Amino acid sequence: MIEFERAETLSLKSHPEIIEKWVQDLIADDPSILGLGDLELRQKERIQPRAGRLDLLLQDPVTKRRYEVELQLGATDETHIIRTIEYWDIERKRYPQYDHCAVLIAEDITSRFLSVISLFNGSIPLVAIQLRALRVAGKLTLVFTKVFDELTRGLVDEDEEAEASPADRAYWETKASKSTLTGVDDLMKIVKSFNENLEPKYNKYYIGIGKDGSPFNFVSFRPKKSSITLEIKLPQSDDIDENIEQAGLVQLVYNAQWGLYQLRLTLVDVKSKKDVLSELMRLAYERRSQL
Repeated sequence: MIEFERAETLSLKSHPEIIEKWVQDLIADDPSILGLGDLELRQKERIQPRAGRLDLLLQDPVTKRRYEVELQLGATDETHIIRTIEYWDIERKRYPQYDHCAVLIAEDITSRFLSVISLFNGSIPLVAIQLRALRVAGKLTLVFTKVFDELTRGLVDEDEEAEASPADRAYWETKASKSTLTGVDDLMKIVKSFNENLEPKYNKYYIGIGKDGSPFNFVSFRPKKSSITLEIKLPQSDDIDENIEQAGLVQLVYNAQWGLYQLRLTLVDVKSKKDVLSELMRLAYERRSQL
């Protein structure tokens, strides 16, 4: 029998014992609770020249992307937003070799401040996370919910078409190999099972997907001499990461800037791991079809 326990919502701002540092330390011990991926702590209370201290500096161990995190108990306000952006700006100028993202965390992020934050989206990679404190069965738990995500900085399909130099199959047979192109053909059979109107679109740097004469790139292929790099446009999630790992697929990296998974496939992978590849591409197709 499933038992239900009612949760009580608490205000950390008005809590007599909890202070901001307690939450800060909790995140520092396990940054994954923010839901931004398997991040690592670089530094707490990082001194900013003539600008105070950054609450948390986190980093993705694979992509090396850095997250400048500012935490505030209670409701966010103008100074919180300004401080978050200021610290992000300082860090990106000090360490331009890294990709940087500003992260604002507060218990209450009103629609008014979401509107203000949206003004920066597209020019500043900014994520807003709402923090909720709950008491369940006498124990305190924290829930972090992303209420505003950064704009994915990738080319839209029309720009991809404009930027891509046209090529043909013969070009790729020279650049890659006939055998890896056969692997691409097998992957395209899966793609066409979603929609018969989808066709390979040969470009100089990748093989994309076309639909009715226009780009429809929910996946793309970069065949090489003995392998294929498969790029799948999906938001990163623990479930997808687990499926990829359990299938034994080689994940090169998750490209957060372009919002896609990059998998290195052998011809054996294409045939023996068809089911999981089909499922991943299907999810990407359904997501692209909803745009």
